[in-house]
Amino acid sequence: MNTLISSKRLMTSTYGASIVMMAAYTLWLYAMGSYRELLVPLFVSILLLVCLLMHLAQGTQPALPRTLLLISTYVVVLSAVHAHPDTASLWLGLPLAATFLLLPLWSALAVNTVCLVAWGWLAPFDAAPLSLGVVVLVLLLALPPWEHARRRALLRATDPNDSDCNAYHIDTLKERLNNEFQRAAMLNKRLAVLVLHLPQLDMAEEQFGQRAQTALLGALCQEVNSRCRDHDLLGRAGNATFWLVLPDTSESGALLVRERLQRALSRCVLVETGQLEARIATCLPLRKESFERYVQRLEARADAMANG
Repeated sequence: MNTLISSKRLMTSTYGASIVMMAAYTLWLYAMGSYRELLVPLFVSILLLVCLLMHLAQGTQPALPRTLLLISTYVVVLSAVHAHPDTASLWLGLPLAATFLLLPLWSALAVNTVCLVAWGWLAPFDAAPLSLGVVVLVLLLALPPWEHARRRALLRATDPNDSDCNAYHIDTLKERLNNEFQRAAMLNKRLAVLVLHLPQLDMAEEQFGQRAQTALLGALCQEVNSRCRDHDLLGRAGNATFWLVLPDTSESGALLVRERLQRALSRCVLVETGQLEARIATCLPLRKESFERYVQRLEARADAMANG
């Protein structure tokens, strides 16, 4: 959640700085008397203000204002180069760099590849050294996001926790549940699992955006983890479904945990979604039941709760 907030603040600062620079450029053209060139940066300044308002609005997809900001960068640079052909070629690298900052890696490579093809088709023959420099610049700009994507993929592969909340990832959850299942069968111990479903989750994302969904997940995990034992396991089994693994717990003990969690979650109130609503059901393994069959029953119970 802190990462999302930091990213939103960074993009807010980016939109704000873009508006200030574009307004300063517009005023400079006005002071120089270049009234014909004034229209494009003036229009882009208004467009950037719209992008900032869209970014701050609830429920707006972040890709839309970022795309408009990228288009604005291309329009301003191409307009300046068209008005002044002797403009330093350094400014041509600005939209290329903005592409890698505002778009995912492969989307940025696709956009820059199209731009390079168009440049090679439209540029004169004596621009070959500049074209080679643009290709080298694109490759250099692609290195940081590629390394970031590689490290993020490695972190996802080795991190046992879910990427959105303080709960185990589905793969780690099933592995730990299998260990507890085998342990209970070998040592004749008891085992119970609580299936939790959040019916508000999809509605929160559609109406209030990713931040409300993250807040809802965080509230659930905090309430559950604070009221469970250290060896209890909370994992995210689906988009809106969680499994709480309770080792050495009988059916009556699981029912007591269920009632305690329902009371605690009902007292949790969020700003966007109001009172937190959670459906909780118990599911215990049957005698001589295989682990695969038990997992199927857990998934069926979660589907029934989601449809009910």
